[in-house]
Amino acid sequence: MSSSKTKTLLIYKYLFEYSDENNPLTTTDLIEMLGRDGISCERKSIYADIKTLNSIGFDIVSSMSPRRGFFIASRTFELPQVRLLIDAVTSAGFITPDKTRDLVAKLEGLVSKNEAAELVSQVYIDSNTKCDNEEIYYIIDALHDAILNRNKVKFLYKRRNIDKANRKSYTQKTFKVSPYALIWKDDHYYLVCNNEKYDNLMNLRLDRIRKIEQLDEPERDISEVSEYTHGIDVSDYVSKMFNMFSGEPDKVRLLCHLDLREEIMDRFGARIPLIAVDSNHFETTIDAAVSDGFVSWIMNFGDKIKVLEPETLANAVKTKALKIANIY
Repeated sequence: MSSSKTKTLLIYKYLFEYSDENNPLTTTDLIEMLGRDGISCERKSIYADIKTLNSIGFDIVSSMSPRRGFFIASRTFELPQVRLLIDAVTSAGFITPDKTRDLVAKLEGLVSKNEAAELVSQVYIDSNTKCDNEEIYYIIDALHDAILNRNKVKFLYKRRNIDKANRKSYTQKTFKVSPYALIWKDDHYYLVCNNEKYDNLMNLRLDRIRKIEQLDEPERDISEVSEYTHGIDVSDYVSKMFNMFSGEPDKVRLLCHLDLREEIMDRFGARIPLIAVDSNHFETTIDAAVSDGFVSWIMNFGDKIKVLEPETLANAVKTKALKIANIY
C-alpha cells in the first residue's frame, strides 16, 4: 500500500479513536501523530485527505469552537446509545465478570477515547450478581445454531443445593430438549424448549447450562406441545409468562383498583380493555399462563386485585394467602 493511502487511513484512525465534538484534532495534532508512525507530510495534504474521506461518506467536521480542529461527527452509535448498551451488559446476570469487562471494552471502542474515559468512570460491575459460567458464549451460539437447524440438544443443567451446614454444592441433571427460542426476561436469559418426556413448554436459564451438544435428531414440532402452529410467537409467549413460570394459557378476568391502571397497561399493553366498575375499580380480561408465578404476581398487589375468573385461579390465590397467613 502506498504511503499516501496509508496516511489517509491513519488520519481516519486517529480521528475515530481520539476526536469528538469537544476534543477535535488540529492539523498539528495529526501531523505529530503521523510522524510517530513514520510518515511526514505538509499541512495542506491533511486538508486534502479529509476532503477525500468526506467524499466517500465519512462525516468529518471542521470545528472552530471550543477548539479549532477536526472530529468525526457521525458514528454508528452515539454516546447515549453506548451508555445504554454498557448498562445492559453490566446489569446482565448471565454474563460473567470477565466477559462483562471484555464486552464493555469493546463497546467503549465505539466512541472516542476521551468519551470512553468518561464512561469508564461510571461503570460498576457487581460480581456478586454475575454468573460464573464461562461457557455462556458457546452455549448461546450452540443453541442459536440448533434452533436454526431445528435439532434437539442435550446438556447438563446445574442447580445449587441447600443444606443446613450451608455447604456450597451443586446437582446436575441431563436434559434432552427441543429448543425453540432464546428470551431475555427479568435480567436472565432463558431457553424456551420442550423436554421430550412431557407435552408442554418449559423455560431453562442459560447460565445453568453446561456441556451442551447439538444432536443429529430433529426437534419436536412446537404444535405438538403448545398452542403455536407455525413456530413460537415470542412476543405473545412472553406476555403470558409471569416470572418465567410455564403454565396452561387461559382467559383471566381481574377486578383492579384504579391505582393499578398504569401498572396493568405497562404489563399487558395499552390495548387491553379497561372497563369501569365504579369510581375506584375497573375490570380487565387478559390472556395469561396460569402458574405459581402468576399467582405470586397477583399477590404483589395485595387487596388491589381480585381474580374473578377462572375459579381455579381465584382458589389458588386464596390458598396461597392462607398458607402465608398461617406461618405468622
